[in-house]
Amino acid sequence: MAYFGPVTAPLPPRDVPRLLASHEIPEPLRNDVRVLGEFLGRVLAEAGGDDLLADVEALRELAIHAHTEPTSDALARAEELVAGFTLERAEQVARAFTCYFHLANAAEEYHRIRVLRDREASLEPHSLAPDDSLPAAVLKVRDELGDDVARQRLQELEFRPVLTAHPTEARRRAVSRSIRRIAELVAERDARNIGGMSLVENERRLLSEIETLWRTAPLRQAKPTVLDEVRTVLAVFESTLADGFPAVYRRLDDWLLGEAAGTRPPVVRPFARLGSWIGGDRDGNPNVTAEITRASALLLSEQVLIALEASARRTAEGLTLDSSGTPASAELSTLWQRQRALSDEITARVAADAPNEPHRRVILVVAERIAATRRRDADLAYAGPEALEHDLLVVQRSLEAAGARRSAYGDLQRLLWQVASFGFHLAELELRQHSQVHEAALADLAKNGVDGPLEPRTVEVLDTFRALGHVQRRFGPLAARRYIVSFTQKPEHLAAVYQLAAYAFAGSDDAPVIDAIPLFETFADLEASVDILEKSLELEPVQRRLAANGRKVEVMLGYSDSSKDVGPVSATLALDTAQARITDWARRHDIALTLFHGRGGALGRGGGPANRAVLAQPPGSVDGRFKLTEQGEVIFARYGDPVIAARHIEQVMAATLLAGTPSVEQRNAAATERFAKLAARLDEASRTRFHALVRAEGFPQWFAEVTPLEEVGLLPIGSRPARRGLSVSSLDDLRAIPWVFSWSQARINLAGWYGLGTALEQVDDLDELREAYARWPLFATMIDNVEMSLAKTDERIAARYLALGDRDDLAAQVLEEMALTRHWVLAITDSDAVLSRKRILGRAVQLRSPYVDALSLLQLRALRGLRTGEAPEQADDLRRLLLLTVNGVAAGVQNTG
Repeated sequence: MAYFGPVTAPLPPRDVPRLLASHEIPEPLRNDVRVLGEFLGRVLAEAGGDDLLADVEALRELAIHAHTEPTSDALARAEELVAGFTLERAEQVARAFTCYFHLANAAEEYHRIRVLRDREASLEPHSLAPDDSLPAAVLKVRDELGDDVARQRLQELEFRPVLTAHPTEARRRAVSRSIRRIAELVAERDARNIGGMSLVENERRLLSEIETLWRTAPLRQAKPTVLDEVRTVLAVFESTLADGFPAVYRRLDDWLLGEAAGTRPPVVRPFARLGSWIGGDRDGNPNVTAEITRASALLLSEQVLIALEASARRTAEGLTLDSSGTPASAELSTLWQRQRALSDEITARVAADAPNEPHRRVILVVAERIAATRRRDADLAYAGPEALEHDLLVVQRSLEAAGARRSAYGDLQRLLWQVASFGFHLAELELRQHSQVHEAALADLAKNGVDGPLEPRTVEVLDTFRALGHVQRRFGPLAARRYIVSFTQKPEHLAAVYQLAAYAFAGSDDAPVIDAIPLFETFADLEASVDILEKSLELEPVQRRLAANGRKVEVMLGYSDSSKDVGPVSATLALDTAQARITDWARRHDIALTLFHGRGGALGRGGGPANRAVLAQPPGSVDGRFKLTEQGEVIFARYGDPVIAARHIEQVMAATLLAGTPSVEQRNAAATERFAKLAARLDEASRTRFHALVRAEGFPQWFAEVTPLEEVGLLPIGSRPARRGLSVSSLDDLRAIPWVFSWSQARINLAGWYGLGTALEQVDDLDELREAYARWPLFATMIDNVEMSLAKTDERIAARYLALGDRDDLAAQVLEEMALTRHWVLAITDSDAVLSRKRILGRAVQLRSPYVDALSLLQLRALRGLRTGEAPEQADDLRRLLLLTVNGVAAGVQNTG
């Protein structure tokens, strides 16, 4: 029987010889994909008949043939086949290819886990993990700076991933859950090496799950609400992060302590803190109201308290230590008496369950008090996480004093790490609003007064600050105090935050603690950033905060809008320059600076490997602290599995630690100086080329014609609108996500590379460029990211999208720049093919690309029908087909925005 199986033909036809050699698919992964593809074929035949499977196979074979023999007419024949499908059959075929991508993604993710586990299994106890591990980074810091400095820097480490609801996760939660169950069954086949009836049962369940995936509607019927988005992220916390952060701490602690691991206090304090914009980011999202902010904070708190209670009960199960061998300390006995005074009923029941287990019974009461905190039972509730931590430390000290050190620093330490990492709020809820909204509210208040008739938006702005105060009163200042100002263009935009808070809390003692954080997004704003920061120091509320918080300042940098403003090359260079200048400003004013990187998942929005990006930052700009946004599909890719999550966190923190070593800082400083003239030439040439395209007359309308821009806005994948309000006649107010998403769907990925080819051509010095690639980390990272972006492009498919618009001149510019960029990237990296030196990434592209082509052809059919309007009675069906293919291509190229 024909089936979906692994592709042995690579993506770019001209790259066949090298890719066949360098991207050989490992046999375990090949087998997993083969099994899943075969089962999908069976499900398709059962659900739609042999005719459906035959149509799917015919398109699949033509797409593969078009790659292996690019001079053949296979692509044209595939296009003819697609044109002959009924719309119903086209939908079925699109869903079949989308299901394949979901299955291939699940297999590939499990293979990553398999490789990580095999690598771990090959190491001797206490031996070093890979070079990008935290232990390896610690050794490097020790070598360069000595033990004392290394220890201090470990204690000062900070990692702050901020989860956002930017609508870039195209999958429904029901689909994600189905994929997760399939992945678990794949792992079961591997881990247990099953056979006989156990294998039969595994196959039965796999077929059942794949059938469920096939029959589950791939598109949501309605946009998710903001609280739906909160719950989606909470599922990741529940499945991964609650235990994931402590697991990272434990691994590092075990290595640092060696044979004494688990018998002594941990060496390193918890360094990870979660943040969230979901329910707090109201910039351009009218669905985020003050009421939603309060409700979001409550959901976060409920989830973490549930997790802490469960963790406490799990800890208590392991503390069945009899008082005769492990007596309670006087301090623990005093704590027990205090607990008895709180509730005779609970303590009597606990004492009966654990009559001679003093440590267990105290932890059981602690669990009851955590539950009471969630219920808001004033008699039993903890006032805050500090009180809970106090009780846990009492138990730990008593165990240590009794000689039960492994119990003291085992599960109980995990619980302490969880309390320190998540508190009672789980993630700090960060608020964000556009500076123009604040200006309008202040003008309204100046005219009418706080008690006068105010515009609805002004009322909502004031209610937002009151909601912030409410969250702080209930959960403490750590639960919400950062207020980010989008498009900060003058110091008055920061002052507005404090002025509005004063209006909201006039005559009240409940005013919250607020840190107003500037967000510099456009090229002009990045250029003006230091001047704005300098003048902000004159603001009295800023001076108060500096005095209160130890002169800590946070500055956010926007990767998305800067790239859309001046192109990816100029944006990369402008961000690097801005970071260096802001770091110098902070040093001159004795300020502890944290740079907050507003990065997206796609390369046009600052995506790419985060650890490499950290190591390419200007000297002093990291300083042991790394904060970034984790958006959309990136959240699930990086944190959806505990093994992958731990690996990601460790890689990023290792890079954060290494970024402050003399060798890295000196290398980056020398490279910046050495290649300053090259940077200036790249900046000017790439920006000129980018502006020549996007500022051409009629470009916005043409962009909407040749990509599914308008249709992307119809996808119910997020609560946030695709635009801040303007029509497609202007790109200024178009959000960066649909800008990137639309180019990705058209297999062009323009947002990730446009302008680079022209800039490199004008430099026209291959020796200089290769030296820059070898010695300048920022340039090397940019080139490698562009290479990844180009790997997901296809000139033949792209040309078909570009032909949808009546602008041959613009289409030619795009295709010429794509070819030029590819030429220079391959020359600089001394490669014959994109990703030929990157086995894993190349394999991922190899596994998917022909099938993405098939979906692209289906999408093109739908787009042509909608753009020509020849069959208006079919518009709804065509639009549905288009949205289905958008979903599938997103799964195939593995990023949206």
